[in-house]
Amino acid sequence: MGGTGSIERNIKSKKVVEKLFVIKIGGNVIDDDASLQSFLQIFSSIKAKKILIHGGGKVATKIGDKLGIESKYVNGRRITDEATIDLVTMVYGGLVNKKVVAKLQSLNCNAIGLTGADANIIPAVKRPVKDIDYGFVGDVEASKIGASTLQILLDNGMMPIIAPLTHDSHGQMLNTNADTVASSLAVSLSKSYDVRLIYCFEKKGVLENVNDDDSVITLITKEKYKQLTDDKKLFDGIIPKIDNAFDAINSGVKEVLIGDAKDLIQNVTDNTKGTLIK
Repeated sequence: MGGTGSIERNIKSKKVVEKLFVIKIGGNVIDDDASLQSFLQIFSSIKAKKILIHGGGKVATKIGDKLGIESKYVNGRRITDEATIDLVTMVYGGLVNKKVVAKLQSLNCNAIGLTGADANIIPAVKRPVKDIDYGFVGDVEASKIGASTLQILLDNGMMPIIAPLTHDSHGQMLNTNADTVASSLAVSLSKSYDVRLIYCFEKKGVLENVNDDDSVITLITKEKYKQLTDDKKLFDGIIPKIDNAFDAINSGVKEVLIGDAKDLIQNVTDNTKGTLIK
């Protein structure tokens, strides 16, 4: 007979894993005060544990122009020289991050603003120079992410609001792609939570026809993805996002959703409106 011990083990094995939403918002929401306020009202109403990762590139470019700091890009990626790392640290870690935190506090959402340097949550290494020198850009050290620190905050009712900045453990701040930060955090926290990673952007989801905003593909599996790419039905810009989504899923994240920021309240339910990747 199993006895009391086996019953306790069975109860523990059936313990429900808490849901966690790791949500990334891009510059188009950050740039417009009305859009940002609307988004944050939705975000604050989500009852489950949640983390928000934000961009802010357009804000940085605008302020850089005023300060005489030219924005340089190669293949759509910002070159982060000495002046630019100071700029993005000020804008992402200061202006944008604290603006979001203050707005959430006004909505009775106990947010705490962080960069990757705070509490050592996201160590990174400076990207090696190959064909292009991206400057002070960080590649996340996934095995060193401070998931336990984030879990302490979440378990004490706080909502981490994370700027896309990391650090090299030698005193240097590094600029890091916000999509990558979101994916890395989602993977690390999937060891403790049932994670849905949500990328919010200006489209309703992944479109089968780029000229038809209503042609949303509601579910993409690996088999469906292969079919779509073989049929050349996806535009080039969305393919890296889907590749990143499958990388996250292969590393423990339960689901990834790509959808419109306006649909967030529905996209944290089982009846999603965007594109669910699983």
